[in-house]
Amino acid sequence: MRKISQTTWIFIGMAAGVALGWAAPDVAKQMAPVSNVFLRLIRCIIAPLLFSTLVVGIAGGGDMKRMGRIGGKAILYFEIVTTLALFLGLGAVNLVKPGAGVPIQSSAAEAALPQAPASFATILEHIFPTSIMDALARNDALQIVVFAFLFGAACAAIGSKADPVIAFCGSLAEVMFRFTRYVMKLAPLGVGAAIAVTVGGKGIAVLFGLGSLIVTMYVSAALCILLVLLPALPIFGIPMRGFYRAVREPVLIGFSTASSEAALPLALENMETFGVPKHIVGFVIPTGYSFNLVGTALYLSLASVFVAQAAGRSMTLGDQLVMLLTLMLTSKGVAGVPRAALVILAGTLATFHLPMEGVAVLLGVDALLDMARTSINVLGNCLASAVVARWEGFKVG
Repeated sequence: MRKISQTTWIFIGMAAGVALGWAAPDVAKQMAPVSNVFLRLIRCIIAPLLFSTLVVGIAGGGDMKRMGRIGGKAILYFEIVTTLALFLGLGAVNLVKPGAGVPIQSSAAEAALPQAPASFATILEHIFPTSIMDALARNDALQIVVFAFLFGAACAAIGSKADPVIAFCGSLAEVMFRFTRYVMKLAPLGVGAAIAVTVGGKGIAVLFGLGSLIVTMYVSAALCILLVLLPALPIFGIPMRGFYRAVREPVLIGFSTASSEAALPLALENMETFGVPKHIVGFVIPTGYSFNLVGTALYLSLASVFVAQAAGRSMTLGDQLVMLLTLMLTSKGVAGVPRAALVILAGTLATFHLPMEGVAVLLGVDALLDMARTSINVLGNCLASAVVARWEGFKVG
């Protein structure tokens, strides 16, 4: 039993939930408390994990001026490709509308929230928290990110005096990473309960919408590689054949394990062998694990609008652009934990008052989605190191 992987257990839980919901719908509906407990555990991770990882990432990186030319070029490239991936996912989910086949009911409290489109002034004011404790309590991801960026910059500015604060945030981040792993051990049970409640209440036809989401994700992933990532090869003069040989094994490891961390050692080694200087490899790829999650960005834009479609919420283009801005910021904070994108997604759903039940529904097929987004993350970070090396004038391949 110990040899069965977490991914396999999630598939088992999903299958059991489908079977229970189909065979005994009345019993399946009584599993709602189990699903709700799991969702509560997910939500309690969001605020401390986002805050601690962002502060450590900003303050621990030192003075931005000392990062110099390489850091500036890397960050610029990261922002370009992740933004393109977000827009690609947004376009795909609006075109296909996979959430239309998965009805997710909002709670009464969520349904009572005002849905009128906010003005630009209101949106701008909302970005900045009046109280960080209030933002943490409400899991308002965007306000937490803004505060954490300013807080981390202040820590970096005062130097060694902030070392105890940075050390505390680093320890808090490690604790929350471990906490996340503990919660994910309950994922098969939470998934089984969520799927059972969904199928028992809505019928087995609800799963067809999830199948549409999976297909949309994989087609979008292929388009992301072809339209967003690979064009950088001829633009920067990177040999395609040599690059393919260098990234083939790390990408396969990322896909099969759904963990970017598992692919990191081989990615560092192969890109250095490919000709990327060691100091660029050592900076760009690890930094990319927080700032260049191309696959995660693609998934998050798909998943967020998917939940809105499933909940019957009509989002204007302005609402979706604000959501993209939130995702652009929050996706920089969490990396290295399998299925950590669900934590970011949960925070985004809370910020935009979308039903948290969408997280549980997505978790039922997240193992398949995670393999796609992780492999693109690994590919994107390997490519970023080669791009920055060529940008700096080094020959690779």
